[in-house]
Amino acid sequence: MLQEVSAVAGYTTYIDLIQPLIAGKKIIQTPMKREVERVEAAIETALAGESCAIVSSGDAGIYAMAGLVFEMCQKKGITIRAPRMDAPAAGDEALLIEVIPGIPALAAGASLLGAPLTHDFAAISLSDLLTPWELIERRLDAAASADFVIAIYNPRSKRRSDHLETAQKIILRHRTPGTPVGIVTGAMRDNQRVVITTLSDLHLAEVDMQTTVFVGNSSTFEYLGHMITPRGYATKYDLDEKKAG
Repeated sequence: MLQEVSAVAGYTTYIDLIQPLIAGKKIIQTPMKREVERVEAAIETALAGESCAIVSSGDAGIYAMAGLVFEMCQKKGITIRAPRMDAPAAGDEALLIEVIPGIPALAAGASLLGAPLTHDFAAISLSDLLTPWELIERRLDAAASADFVIAIYNPRSKRRSDHLETAQKIILRHRTPGTPVGIVTGAMRDNQRVVITTLSDLHLAEVDMQTTVFVGNSSTFEYLGHMITPRGYATKYDLDEKKAG
């Protein structure tokens, strides 16, 4: 898709990461907190007749730009159409929007840890730039009390240095201190770092905005440097190889 489009829009850091793939393209880039401006420019580019890709890290539909594109089109009354065969019919003048699936940080990070997301999980961002912190706290408490594995995005920034420790205290109301916690920074990038710790030591972990934190549920365990959440097979089948056959 990046080869086919005429223009590429994205956060400055993401544009830098894909420079080898977009040589010769029209580039629309803005810094952090300028997402609306960035999407506005991309929509205007597309309405002017140029194909434009908006790039996000991970998957465009998970804590990323796909939702904002649709929201702004709806607010502006722009007629849109999708490439799906079963999509509602729209005229040729409608704006074609296609969401290209990617690999989200929770999937990339989970693969490096082992299998922490094999059973039900919840993804919660600790960024309160767009979501009230009181709501984030309620979501953390609800997910922890329901025994979800919790994938935490945006765990710490310079402005939000204490949010992860607060989250830790909330989850400890419902989990044991020894609950395995996976810390993955820069998954699949040059700065990749993977650590497995415990919930009681989470506040000591080195994390930043490129880190995804995986808090296990009551069944999650660590085995030889891997973090595993059972799906439940052991309750129905005999998994002991010594007894197999």
